[in-house]
Amino acid sequence: MSAGTRRLTAALAVAVSTLAGVVAGAASAQAETVSIHVAPNGDDNNPGTAEAPVATPAKAQQLARTQAAANNDVTVLLAGGTYRLAAPLVFTTADSGRGGHPVTWQAEAGQTPILSGGIRVTGWTLQDAGQNIWVAPVPQGAEARQLFVDGALAPRASIPIARDDVQITTTGMNILNPALRYLATLPQQNRIEVESQNSFTNRYAPVQSISGTTITMQQPAWNNNNWGYDTLARPFGGGQLFLENSYSFLRGTGQWYLDPQAGKLYYKAPAGWAPASHDVELPRLESLLHISGSYADPVHDITFEGLHFEHTTWLTPGTPVGYANQQSGTFIPTSYPMPGDFLSSCQSGCPQFEGARNGWAQVPAAVQVSAATAITFSGNTFTHLGQVALGIGNDANAHDSGIGLGASSITVDRNTFTESSGGAIVVGGVRPDAHHPANPAMVNKDITISNNTVNGVAKDYKEMAGILATYVTHAVITHNEVANLTYDGIDVGWGWGANDPGGSQDYRNRGLYNYQPVYTTPTTLRDTVVSYNRVHATKRLMHDGGSIYNLSANPGASIDHNHIYDNNRTVGLYLDEGSRYVNLSNNVIQDSGVWAFTNASGTNNTNDSTFAGNWYNGGSTAVATGPPHNNVLSGNVQVSGTNWPSGAQQVIAAAGVGGSTPPPTGTPIRAVGSGKCLDVNGGTTTAGTQLQIWDCNGASNQRWARTASGEFRVYNDTSPLCLDASGRGTTNGTQVVIWTCNGQNNQQWNVNANGAITGAQSGLCLDVSGAGTANGTKVQLWTCTGAANQQWRLG
Repeated sequence: MSAGTRRLTAALAVAVSTLAGVVAGAASAQAETVSIHVAPNGDDNNPGTAEAPVATPAKAQQLARTQAAANNDVTVLLAGGTYRLAAPLVFTTADSGRGGHPVTWQAEAGQTPILSGGIRVTGWTLQDAGQNIWVAPVPQGAEARQLFVDGALAPRASIPIARDDVQITTTGMNILNPALRYLATLPQQNRIEVESQNSFTNRYAPVQSISGTTITMQQPAWNNNNWGYDTLARPFGGGQLFLENSYSFLRGTGQWYLDPQAGKLYYKAPAGWAPASHDVELPRLESLLHISGSYADPVHDITFEGLHFEHTTWLTPGTPVGYANQQSGTFIPTSYPMPGDFLSSCQSGCPQFEGARNGWAQVPAAVQVSAATAITFSGNTFTHLGQVALGIGNDANAHDSGIGLGASSITVDRNTFTESSGGAIVVGGVRPDAHHPANPAMVNKDITISNNTVNGVAKDYKEMAGILATYVTHAVITHNEVANLTYDGIDVGWGWGANDPGGSQDYRNRGLYNYQPVYTTPTTLRDTVVSYNRVHATKRLMHDGGSIYNLSANPGASIDHNHIYDNNRTVGLYLDEGSRYVNLSNNVIQDSGVWAFTNASGTNNTNDSTFAGNWYNGGSTAVATGPPHNNVLSGNVQVSGTNWPSGAQQVIAAAGVGGSTPPPTGTPIRAVGSGKCLDVNGGTTTAGTQLQIWDCNGASNQRWARTASGEFRVYNDTSPLCLDASGRGTTNGTQVVIWTCNGQNNQQWNVNANGAITGAQSGLCLDVSGAGTANGTKVQLWTCTGAANQQWRLG
């Protein structure tokens, strides 16, 4: 080792404290555990020890990169206090843990570090004593759509208007109510916005100018908000209109208005308000963390624990783009060719509108994760955010890195999401690379969302669910509490069946396939698990959708053991257009208007799903059974009031954060060709017994529980055994048996969109020997043919 290298190693040892002693340097074969300390009263010239912490996360990141490159375990410890970021923190592959040694960013024990994108507003003076309007200076040019007062999202200055107060035109609105003519006298008219709260969309469009009784709106926001479905001009379910963001609209207590040109913030305070006693936070940044590598070299092995992410805004809705919302945080971001008479001809879709569908954008998140693997968020708080809180593998347009998708093995556990403008968590994208990726590394997969509290989010973009996962392979959403939402609780899937194999006749009729192919292969959406969640106090404003909702084919999906209640008597379990291969079992649905619903028509393939063993205490059943849809209702139980039987009570007790998950008892695997069930002969537990088909009887030897790793387990509530390719065989005729579960890939199975169950090791199909239909016919592996004796249905 050279003298220069020895001096460098010595310098590093001084710069960083360790839990195990002095750092040995980058060339050391023995990894150290390195701690880097950060505190608001620190100094970035300090070495980052406990006694001499650095002041900023950015400086800590520099030190952490050096230590990670030396294959050390690195922990960045943030002391309590507020860290006001001048720019988002950007995490690339340089920030990854190396050689199996993680990098952890976490709070000091018992302390609350806040990563803030905002400024605290002070210097208040009384502007209008009669109206109790106060004013404070802010940086000139500062722009924001949110303000947080004492930890709560404050409403912007706004007034409601009736829909018949105005007449919608292709360029804007004509004022019909004489009481609104004063609008033409207002200053800064191009900062005024129209908000329309609809059936399943929540739309924003900015004004350009007002002259006399003519309001001219900014484009393309106005046109894009007024064609397609559930438009601003013609919402499906009525809905309220508002005018927002003018000083003259400061009429309600708690409202605020920002004048960037003058650098002034106005607040209509409650009586007796004393500014020095209140915390007012104005967000400046549009995001806080960008975590993104590349598809070839994803960022990896980073954990964030015990941190608070706060104070962001999202400015796009106030620009000429507006917020031409389509559903669940998607919007049209640019202009498209439109029919000249779109206000009449395109209020429930039209062919040109289909041409815009693949260009929809997603709301970006405050914390963004893409091209990443083995990233964990644990015990954090996401609050006071002006858009989606956490975005995982969204389309590239929603990531400031410019790289979307590509998220795998991401864990979001025991976090709190509250008081934010958009949804809590959005996983996946909506554009073609999300459902049929050009690069396999783009696939979002193995995302776990567990034990999180989601309460009171989507406050500005009210059409967003608490948790949304679109095109994801194996998303597990379990033991969360999701509550107090204007729209849905948990939504999975995307695409309305239009991107599934063979397409959708509905979308063929609409003209979508003039603009995209009819795909012959499945999407990346599969193996979703939504289990043991407590979903309540949803649907507070928008009636469309459901408390738990699926969209499009989702092979291997299970929605089970969830407790749903207090949803404004709307839909509990909702399978929307194109939903297929979903098993919905052992859920408790309380006081829903419709407890189970399939949006099925002769053209949309909402088929082949099973509602089995659920409990409900009222509401209609609207499930399309029999040909051509072949959805199944089996063993569901209606109870009186809240006299839930013991099984339902166990679900209620186990659902939500921290609830224990009993071993799943499983569901039948039904052979389509015979109508019989996959069966262990005589209920034996002898390893090596070849499986057969038998009349379905619901006994434990016919109930198979699918695990997160792709196993099928029988007798799972006692001594589980696994569905196994005997002897790890990969040839036609290999016996399918029960065997002690061992985690090997001959015990892992894929459930495919065409009804086939294939071995992960062999790629061969689960096959009823000789296409037999008699009791006792044996089950084996065989080359996949697509025949009925190789098709199975779960549930």
